[in-house]
Amino acid sequence: MRNIDFATLAGLIIGVTVVTLAIYTQSDLRIFVNIPGLLIVLGGTFAATLIKFPLRGVFVAMPVGLRAAFTNDRERPRDYIDQAIRMSKIARKSGLLSLEKVPIRNLFFRKGIQLCVDGRNLDFIRKILTQDMAMSIQREETGARIFSAIGESAPAFGMFGTLVGLVQMLSSMTDPTAIGRGMAVALLTTLYGILIAQLIALPIADKLEAKSRTERATRSLIIECVFQIQQRQNPTAMQDVLEPYLPEKQRHIVTRDSWTGGGNRKG
Repeated sequence: MRNIDFATLAGLIIGVTVVTLAIYTQSDLRIFVNIPGLLIVLGGTFAATLIKFPLRGVFVAMPVGLRAAFTNDRERPRDYIDQAIRMSKIARKSGLLSLEKVPIRNLFFRKGIQLCVDGRNLDFIRKILTQDMAMSIQREETGARIFSAIGESAPAFGMFGTLVGLVQMLSSMTDPTAIGRGMAVALLTTLYGILIAQLIALPIADKLEAKSRTERATRSLIIECVFQIQQRQNPTAMQDVLEPYLPEKQRHIVTRDSWTGGGNRKG
């Protein structure tokens, strides 16, 4: 289960609001709307992205990337360790089949436990979960590369639109009305390119790269949790194996009360 990433959402809202207010306080917003310039930037950027990446990759990775950028995992790594230790105790007492009715929010964790319930051996579980993790991370990384490519292309096509506008302006020096239209295209396309790159594409690409690293670490922890449960490891040994996956400041806070559902933690 995932929650909305309010940091990404707030950043976009604040950025758009600040830019809009800065423009509105000094002039009419309508003068910053230029359809030809916008078409040059959006159309050129989209075309360049399709050239750089396979068509299927663009339409699959972009939604995955956007979903990852605007959502966060509801559970923390520490929660997975607590849950794994409780489930191992259940498996040691009642067998792996008893885990089938245990509610698990994380789909990847649930898949691993289902493999254990089905009686799969450790090598098979390792292969399936590792492949699943690799494909999921690959889609997120592709999404990050796509947004990074958009961030690189948008300013370039903004500059291209500037050149188009200047050519139009210089070729119509005898018509004063055409000079204004050409200058608008020349300046606004650069503005559109910079805004798309710096406010949307590049920040999302950076966030996706960071979340991809976090996702890899979390899934590696979940895989190790599944291994420990499949082997019906005792809680003390599980803590020794799983705790190194936590950041240094979060270690030594899982207590034996939490393994039995008490939920007490130090600090």
